[in-house]
Amino acid sequence: MSFSALVEGELARAGIDPAELERLVSVALDEDLRYGPDVTSVATVDADAVALADVVARARGVLCGVPVALAILEMVGISADGVGVLARDGDLVEPGTEALRIAGPLRPLLLAERTLLNFMTHLSGIATATSEWVRALEGTGCVVRDTRKTIPGLRQLEKYAVRCGGGQNHRMGLGDAALIKDNHVVATGGIGAALEAVRALAPGLELEVECDTLDQVREAVAMGSQLILLDNMDLDQLRSAVAVARSMGGIRLEASGGMTLANARAVAETGVDYIAVGALTHSSPALDLALDLHG
Repeated sequence: MSFSALVEGELARAGIDPAELERLVSVALDEDLRYGPDVTSVATVDADAVALADVVARARGVLCGVPVALAILEMVGISADGVGVLARDGDLVEPGTEALRIAGPLRPLLLAERTLLNFMTHLSGIATATSEWVRALEGTGCVVRDTRKTIPGLRQLEKYAVRCGGGQNHRMGLGDAALIKDNHVVATGGIGAALEAVRALAPGLELEVECDTLDQVREAVAMGSQLILLDNMDLDQLRSAVAVARSMGGIRLEASGGMTLANARAVAETGVDYIAVGALTHSSPALDLALDLHG
């Protein structure tokens, strides 16, 4: 299907590919409809019934998923022109905040309800968790970044939610940036060999090297690495790694492994540029949102 100009514009501003989103929503709707139509709604709701409903926050958090909701509604036959957007992605919402006001046919609205809320609660949960990390790092100059630890199929949306929460994205896949990890080092026989191999294949591509020890950091620095991932290092090791990198200038450092909100600021104050947090996408609790019909 083709979305309306209004929805296309919302998706473009969010950096969401319409075709990919349509595939995702189609799969989600199919999960509800593969066994037959919505028996309950067909039995209890007149075919020509219309309604007014609100998407309402039940908890405090950062909203995310409004463009997705508009696309879902259009896919079930509810025009986005009939939806009032009362809060935007990235907005802080409180319990009782109305995010969307939807006017349209009731049966399609009930069909869309769970799919719409599944996407919005999940994405808002990621945005909310990310915002907590951003607050924890405020004033340090350190930035929280996501990882590829995403739910299969949802990476584009989950990484969008991280941006809505104030975080930054790491690579989207395996081809837009290179990350030499421990298994690559083993496969090639050393950090230097792995660096040379990647540079030969993809010169100019952003390249990050994972280091577990200070000796590896020194080797990566000597080989001219400009971005180093410091894996599971304690605070003293992180400070030492920063000192090594800063002596050369221009090298960025990312701390990873064992990161919590409780230790985030201490890690940031070692001087690292980024903190990588896989939990943003794989463990953030959903933000409680509901769809309430007007009486």
